[in-house]
Amino acid sequence: VVPTYPRHPTVMAQQALTVQSMSGGRLVLGIGLSHQLVIEGMFGLSFERPVRHMREYLAVLVPLLRGESVSYSGETISTNAALDVRGSSPPPVLVAALGSQMLSLTSRVADGTVTWMTGPATIAQHVVPTITRAAEEAGRPAPRVAAGLPICVTDDAAAARRTAGEQFQLYGTLPSYRAMLDREGVEGPADVAIVGNEDEVRAAVEHLASVGATDFVASIFGSPEERDRTRSLLQSLL
Repeated sequence: VVPTYPRHPTVMAQQALTVQSMSGGRLVLGIGLSHQLVIEGMFGLSFERPVRHMREYLAVLVPLLRGESVSYSGETISTNAALDVRGSSPPPVLVAALGSQMLSLTSRVADGTVTWMTGPATIAQHVVPTITRAAEEAGRPAPRVAAGLPICVTDDAAAARRTAGEQFQLYGTLPSYRAMLDREGVEGPADVAIVGNEDEVRAAVEHLASVGATDFVASIFGSPEERDRTRSLLQSLL
């Protein structure tokens, strides 16, 4: 997921179309707001009214990706642009949307959402119903829901959860992810990590699909051997 604030949507569209052309049409463009701590602390930009920012960003980005000319003047973003990248096609756009307002916006403009630190209960009870209902109201097709979670195939699930707790601890302190963990009723990132042997991990990934996830974004962790086992399992699920 690429943060939007540091890149003007015209630049983002240029870069995305170039990658789409070079990759033979395999790009799925994930974009997101990032976090106030990062945008204001690292980049020195205002994080004020992030939903407005994303609405204006998509108003420029999406038509440019479709090859349209855009003349737009918003409160925070303006452009007069048209792009011509040979051999490219519009990539799907997934927005890292977790809250209700962002999910609703995403369903009306983009192709779906990509989540992180969001467990299966929250996907089933919050993400999928919210984004699907808004898409139906807008007369748009069912959006994609790409569920991103840490994953590790292992024979020592307890040790893997301890590793996840250490490696992904930061995400539990960021407000948007903390809200999803609280919705799930868990203490931290280790509790939503998918860990276990091949059968257990396969069942967990298949459960995500059963509650409405259309895609799975795997953040593989663990020892080299565990990473190899995880990749092998995921390959078998394709």
